[in-house]
Amino acid sequence: MTARMGNPAVVVPGAMDALQAAHKAVSGTGISERTLELVSIRASQINGCGVCLDMHHKIAKKHGETDDRIHVLAGWRDTSYFSDAERAALAIAESVTRLADRTDAVPDAVYDEAAKHYDEAQLGALILHVGLINVWNRINIATHQLAGGAWA
Repeated sequence: MTARMGNPAVVVPGAMDALQAAHKAVSGTGISERTLELVSIRASQINGCGVCLDMHHKIAKKHGETDDRIHVLAGWRDTSYFSDAERAALAIAESVTRLADRTDAVPDAVYDEAAKHYDEAQLGALILHVGLINVWNRINIATHQLAGGAWA
C-alpha cells in the first residue's frame, strides 16, 4: 500500500501548527503523558490506525510505560494494571471515540467517574485529546498513511 497523498496536516498550510498548539495546551493541564499516550493507543486500536499505534506505543515507552500495560490495553477492564483515574480516562476515550454506537454516547456514569479524577480543565483537556487523536486517526486512515514511515 502507498499513501494516497501527503499528510493533510503537512500539506495544508498552518494545519500542523494548529494541531501541535492544541496538543501543547492539553499537555499543560497536568494529566500525565503516560495517561495521554494510553488514551491515544486505545482510541487508535478502536479506529485501526496503524500509524498512531506505531507512534504512540513508542512515545508511551519513552514516558516509562510498560509492555504489560500496552499489551493488555484493549482489555483494560479485565486487568489490575490500571489506576482508577486511568480507567476513567480510558472509558472517556472509548465513549468519545465511539459516539455513534449508542444513543447516550457518553453516559453520565462515564463522565461523572472521570470528573472524580480530573478537574474541569483536565477533563476538558482529556476530551480535547481524544478528539485530537481521532482527528489524526481519520487523517491517516483516509489518506493511507503508512506506519513505520516518516512518523516512526
